[in-house]
Amino acid sequence: MLSSKELQRYSRQIMLSQVGEEGQKKLSSARILIVGLGGLGSPAAMYLAAAGIGELHLVDGDHIDLSNLQRQVLYKTNHQGKSKAMVAAQQLAAANPTIRIHPHSQMANESWLREQVKQVDLVLDCTDNLEIRHTINRVCCQAGCPVVMASVQGFSGQLISFDFSEGKGPCYACLFPPQEQAEVQNCATAGVIGPALGVVGSLQALEAMKYLMDLPVSSLNKLHLIETETLALQTLQLPSHSNCPVCNT
Repeated sequence: MLSSKELQRYSRQIMLSQVGEEGQKKLSSARILIVGLGGLGSPAAMYLAAAGIGELHLVDGDHIDLSNLQRQVLYKTNHQGKSKAMVAAQQLAAANPTIRIHPHSQMANESWLREQVKQVDLVLDCTDNLEIRHTINRVCCQAGCPVVMASVQGFSGQLISFDFSEGKGPCYACLFPPQEQAEVQNCATAGVIGPALGVVGSLQALEAMKYLMDLPVSSLNKLHLIETETLALQTLQLPSHSNCPVCNT
């Protein structure tokens, strides 16, 4: 049963036929791991916390820098030099003290991730590092844990999700084989417009909520290309790769 305070706090989404009290209960019992608390992780975490996700695990080993503040909207000027994970946890707890928040002030590596994904229902990849993205994909695939992945460079965003709960692909490595990857730029080297991260990070949160409430997930096995400069959207169906080294589909 939802408490009277929960019914009031989440009333505007509970009144939706797609959510209702049953949907809210699913969100309240869900556990999500967010890897990366920068431009994508900030809006995603804010909306998931506000929506009443029962447990959030926040992973980032970085500290807040002045250059982050143009796009990483969880942080304020007086947070410079502090741990992103710790500050994010404090900010989200202030916004919604009824949920459980676990900060992890460290960079995610494969062995650590393998243990963490056992404790959650879904992972959000909000990183801007190609190597760790492939690691997240590999770990989630092997653990049967669903993942929502996104990236933004300049004005251009990408969004895709995978449900590995049935133990099959496709996966991120089908789309971008690790051995074929050239050096990929990130926000620090190529630049990025802040609101584009807000748009794509919010979409990550939305897709995660839809998955947890058993609603159709539009990005499942589909690469969404989002050009915020022109507001053009393109969707590409991802086929399985028979020689994929990760999902072996």
